[in-house]
This record gives sequence, structure tokens and C-alpha cells, in this order.
Amino acid sequence: MDLVVPHKQFRSYEHFHQESYNSGSSFNLVRVYNMPSKSHLFVLSNEIRVISFRKPNGIWSRKHLGNCIFAVSKHETSTGSNGNLQYSKRFPKGYLNGVESLPNGVNTSLNFEEFEIHHLHMLIRNGELEEGFKFLKHMTKKGNIPDVTACTALIREFCKMGRTKNATQVMEILEESGTVIDVTNYNVLIGGYCRSGEIEEALLVLDRMSIAPDVVTYDTILRSLCDRRNLKQAMKVLNRQLQSKCYPDVVTYTVLIDAACKECGVGRAMELLNEMRRKGCKPDVVTYNVLIKGLCNVGRLDEAIRFIKKLPSYGCQPDVISHNIILCSLCSVGRWMDAMKLLANMFRKGCSPSVVTFNILINFLCQKGLLGKAVNILEMMSKHGFTPNIRSYNPLIQGFCNEKSIDRAIEYLEIMVSRGCYPNIVTYNILLTALCKNGKVDDAIEILNQLSSNGCSPVLVTYNTVIDGLLKVGKTERAVELFEEMCRKGLKPDIFTYNIIIDGLLKVGKTKRAVELLDEMCSKGIKPDIITYTSVVGGLSREGKVHEAIKIFHYLERLGIRPNAFTYNSIMMGLCKARQTSRAIDFLAYMVAKGCTPTEATYTILVKGITDEGLAEEALGLLNELYSRGLVKKSLVKKVAFMM
Repeated sequence: MDLVVPHKQFRSYEHFHQESYNSGSSFNLVRVYNMPSKSHLFVLSNEIRVISFRKPNGIWSRKHLGNCIFAVSKHETSTGSNGNLQYSKRFPKGYLNGVESLPNGVNTSLNFEEFEIHHLHMLIRNGELEEGFKFLKHMTKKGNIPDVTACTALIREFCKMGRTKNATQVMEILEESGTVIDVTNYNVLIGGYCRSGEIEEALLVLDRMSIAPDVVTYDTILRSLCDRRNLKQAMKVLNRQLQSKCYPDVVTYTVLIDAACKECGVGRAMELLNEMRRKGCKPDVVTYNVLIKGLCNVGRLDEAIRFIKKLPSYGCQPDVISHNIILCSLCSVGRWMDAMKLLANMFRKGCSPSVVTFNILINFLCQKGLLGKAVNILEMMSKHGFTPNIRSYNPLIQGFCNEKSIDRAIEYLEIMVSRGCYPNIVTYNILLTALCKNGKVDDAIEILNQLSSNGCSPVLVTYNTVIDGLLKVGKTERAVELFEEMCRKGLKPDIFTYNIIIDGLLKVGKTKRAVELLDEMCSKGIKPDIITYTSVVGGLSREGKVHEAIKIFHYLERLGIRPNAFTYNSIMMGLCKARQTSRAIDFLAYMVAKGCTPTEATYTILVKGITDEGLAEEALGLLNELYSRGLVKKSLVKKVAFMM
């Protein structure tokens, strides 16, 4: 009998190790370690080359490894390196490399330690990080030195998932093993902590590094600190870097200068620029652009213009981005002529503008309503060999729509398409908004229906625009249909969607459906706002459902929404219509107690309610009293007196 071990004993990954063998016997004795449980024995015949049992479907995973049994021949056991058991098994295609063929045709493969490393890599590549971590710990418990490459990959993958504690545990295994660790390993871990916002943990890793950090190490930490507006701590790290004689490069200083501009002002940034030069680190155009932008952001535009002119004397030529920063600032303060001079100056100096340069000018001119000049810039682009893009045309189309020149907007849409630039959803939203504002909702619906066929899927804003347009022209049923269509397509309504639909339904008296939508939005975790509040309470009150309106009023109060005067007025109007003026007066007292100041409309509602109950003289007396206190205008007193 060749094999003396029941197959069922093999339940998980077995660690095979040659325990002993008798060269004079026809059997080799091998101990099988069933990780992590007891060991078992099996006996191999000298004549056996390879015995392999595997799952019928051929699928291999860690939980199936126990179904495979390996045996080796005397050729392999007698020649295996370092006493390690040579093994062979059926792997998925490409799983093992390095299989060689002996002269007698018998295949050998990797030694067992190499197999374990290969298996660890495979687990990591397959995303089985938990299994890989357990397997790594198992390897180290046996005394194996962990593979640095595999451990680095595991650290990186844990960091990508935000599992920085697991990544640190892997690093600790590496450190405790005594293996040679590269600075890259630490950089990966520090990068993971920085990306997850755990900057203090990253600094702790920096403190305990067993080797000297490099520029990448410091850059990663400094960038993270600067992104979090912690320049003070970043400067401490920079000083530490300088003391360790790991000199920062231009990227490091540029990041710090940018942070200084945003956090401390341009003065501190200029100090860093001077320090950078003293340390022998030459600023590049990116560094200078950061400073130019910093000057522009604080309104020091003329100083920025002087600064850009001095750049050649610093050994640096300004690029198109330098000019675009200045150009954008000139446009933002309305200095159109200076912007055009700057553009001419760029051409004269041989600094070719970009599409962005022209788009800055077009956008500015369209915002100012100077559409003729914007069209001239658009044509200038083509003359200078630049192809306008969607950001060139959209401001023009928006500008024509603002001027209610929808025909011109559509004309430029057609020009854009004829030149090979196709509209995006922003373009269509501009047109749909203009059409709906002008009451042309049928045209808007037609465009909406064509969007998907044009390869441009509508977004939530698209539907909200058209639904709102339909409601404003009284096409409530069609608006509700479009709302339901939007939901079927997987778009989730937002507070704006619910508000316009609820308001539209209430205006046509469909209070039941409106309240159902209010319940729906609350159940979906969308908190109603004051607009929802006012629409629902006002709509119910108008329909004579004032008691239901009061219930909704108090329900929304419990949600933490504070009603305004219009909301209170709606309730009081509903009570007065129901001849419950005394309750309306109580509600006025509640309104004042809650800190909401009554308006003239509030008092007008109450006076009318008192009058309608046949108390005209009392109402007029109240009105005169309110007038004497400056709470209502004299014109209102005269108007009520005349009506009486």
C-alpha cells in the first residue's frame, strides 16, 4: 500500500516537511502538519513519482487545499536542497513558474519555502488580504523570514482599504523578523496613514523608522499637513528634514509656499521662497505660479503683474499658466482692456495661449453680456489654430439664453456640432432651463426625450428643471409622470424635487398625494426644509384642512424645523376661515412665544377674521390700536374702514 493516511484527515492547507527518511527502505517517511492542528504520518513508496488528489471541478482555493495530497519520489527526496521537501500539485494555469524537467522526465518544482511565498503573493493579488495576513503570521511562527516584496504589497493593499492598523501589524512583523527593510516599505505605510487622515500615526511611524527617511517620506507628510492647513507642524517636520541632511527639493518647497499663501499670507510665502534660494534649491515656474496666484487671490493684482515681468531676471520664463492666472484676475475685476493687452503681449513674446486662455475671456464677456465680443474671441481661436471646446461654447449658449435669444443659442449649438464639438448635459440643461422659463415646456420635453438617443443621459438637475417647468404651466399630471419615470430610471429625488412636486400638487388641491410624498421623503431620510413646511401647511389650510395642517405643523416642529411668519399666517388664515378666530388669536400668542415676529399680514388676517364673525367695531378698534403702536400702516386702517 503506497499511502497510509485516510484522505478525510486532510482538511486545510497542509505544511509538508521531511521528518526523516530511510535510504535503505523502499518507503520515505514524511510528517504532514495540518496547519494549525496536529501532525499525521504517511508513507511513500520509492516508485511513486507524484500523487495528486484534487477537487473534481479543478477550482483551487485555500479552503480546498486540504483535498490535495502530495507524494515525492526518491529522486526528489535525495536531491532536494537544504532538506526541504520537493512537491508537485495541480495548480491553476500560470500559478507556478519555475517548474523544471529532470532528464528522466520527472518534474520538480519550487522548494516549500518558495511555494509559501508564491502562495502569499497569490492571496494578495486575489484580494484575499485577511487570508494572506493569517498565512503571513503562520509563516513567521515557523521561523520563516517574511518576503519583503509580498509584505509591502500587503501593506499597500491594506492602506488602500483604509485598514492602516493591519498594515502596521504587517510592518511590525517585518521589523521583528530582522529582515532588511527598505525605505519604500515605510513610505507606503506613511502614505496610507496620510491618505486616511491619520497624520499623527504617520508621524509616529516616522519617529520609529529603523532607516533614514528620504525626500519622498518627508514630502508625503508635508503635503498631508499642508492639505490640512497645519503649516506650523509642517515647518517643524521641514526643520527635522534639514537637520537630518535630507535636503528638500523644489516640490517640497512649492507645497510649503502654496500652504503659506493660503494659511499665513503671501509675506510668509515670500520668506520661504528666499529660504529656498539660500538653501541652493532653484524655484521653477510652478513655484512662481503659486506665488502669482497667491498675490492675485488677496487682490494684489498689480504686484502680481510686476512679479511676472521680473521672472526672466530670476532665470525663469513665465508660461501660459502664469499668464492665465493674471488674465483670470483681470477679468474678475472687470479690467477687460488690460486682459486684451495681456493676450497681445503673450503673442508678442512667443508665449502661445491655450484654449483655457481664450475660454477665460469668453466666459468673462458672456457674464458681462458682451456676447458680440465673446463671439469675436471664439472666431479668433480658430484663426490662431485653436479648436474651441465645450467650455468655449457653453458660456455663449448660456449668454444667449440669458438674453432670451433662444434661437441664437440653438444656432450656436448647431455651429458647435458642425465643428465636431458635441454638447454635454450642461449644454442641454442650459437650453432646458431657458425653454422652461419661457413656458416652452413641450419643446423641453422633446429635447429631454432625445437625450438618451444622443448619448447624453439626463441627470437629476435635468429632470428637476423640466418637472418645475411643467408645474409652472399647470401640467401637474405630466410632471408627476416624469417624476415617476425619473425614479424608475434609478435617479434619486432630492429635497428640491420633492418640494416642487409637493407644492405643485397642493396648488391643484391634491393634498392626499402631497402628504404621501412628504411621508415618502421622510422615510427615505430626506429632511423637509422650511419650503416644504410652508407649502404643506399653506396648501392644507387653503383646502380647509386646518386641523391636519396643525398636525403637520407640530410634526415638522419636532423634526427641528423652525416655522416662519408665513407658516404661522397660513395656519391663522385657515382657522379664521373656519370661524375659529379665538384659536387664531391663541396661535398668535404661540407665535410670539416662539420668537417669531408677526407681520402686517398676520394682523390683517386676524382683523378680517374678527370682522367676518360680525365684530366689525372690535376689529376696527384693534386695527387703530395696532396702528398707534406702529404695527400696521395707515393705508390698511383706511382700507378696512372703507370696507365696513
